Amino acid sequence: MTYEERKAQVRAFLGQTVDIKIDRPIGYVHKKSDYTLNYPINYGYIPEVFGGDGEELDVYLLGVDVPVEEYTCRIIGIANRENDIEDKLIAAPVGRSFTKDEMVKAIHFQEQYYKTYVETLEDIE
Repeated sequence: MTYEERKAQVRAFLGQTVDIKIDRPIGYVHKKSDYTLNYPINYGYIPEVFGGDGEELDVYLLGVDVPVEEYTCRIIGIANRENDIEDKLIAAPVGRSFTKDEMVKAIHFQEQYYKTYVETLEDIE
């Protein structure tokens, strides 16, 4: 997948309602080789939609304060990674909204290890 294809793919999801599967719910602990990630939010993917890394497209789920296994949500932003081969989608329950600053703070636990900027639907319209 080229850089242009990757960006077009994630932007096409902005504003869309999607069904996601959660594989790292709130409280999940992911041990990396040199650090440990504790997930303060639900994190999952859109089944059978593949991102820049060849894996299913990842989604941060904001606004759901309990662990869930799957969720129907609206894509409200993109975590664009400048120094990685994939981007992440940012979602919320249908009808909920978050500011760009709220999104940045919510995903910082993982995105602090990358050069990331958050893009919202308003940014590209």
